Amino acid sequence: MNFPSILASHGTFGLNLNPFETNIINLAIVIFALYKFLPNFLGGILERRRAAILTDLTDAETRLGAATESLAQAQQGLAEAQKKAEQIRADGKARAQAIRLENEKRTIEEMARLKQGSAADLQSEAARVTNQLRREAARLAIEKALATLPGKLDADAQAQLLNQSIQNLGNA
Repeated sequence: MNFPSILASHGTFGLNLNPFETNIINLAIVIFALYKFLPNFLGGILERRRAAILTDLTDAETRLGAATESLAQAQQGLAEAQKKAEQIRADGKARAQAIRLENEKRTIEEMARLKQGSAADLQSEAARVTNQLRREAARLAIEKALATLPGKLDADAQAQLLNQSIQNLGNA
């Protein structure tokens, strides 16, 4: 009696040891084919993937180097710009100080000129007032003298006064 067929006929679990019925040979052929051809196929895919990753890494390293160089240049440019800005700021402060001093000097000179001008105006006004007062005093004295002289002076005294006045005018 065939043991495997007895178990199969009763509907219970059993092992079928017949290699042709169980497709063990077919499975062995498929596994061998996969073992033989799959490494080349998968190896090519993996090798291409590896090459792509290496290329990407090389590109990334190149970009990193360029970015690092650009950063260094930008930092150097920033340092130069800060130095130039500081120089401009210092020049601006010096210029502002010079302008302030120049304006103070001009203000002092203008004040001195105004003071001199006002002193000259004051002297001029004082001289004008003095001259006006002298003229007014002289006019009043002449009027008073003319009013009192006709009664006090006779003809000889008048002639002597006129001669003396003419002589004084000639000496002046």
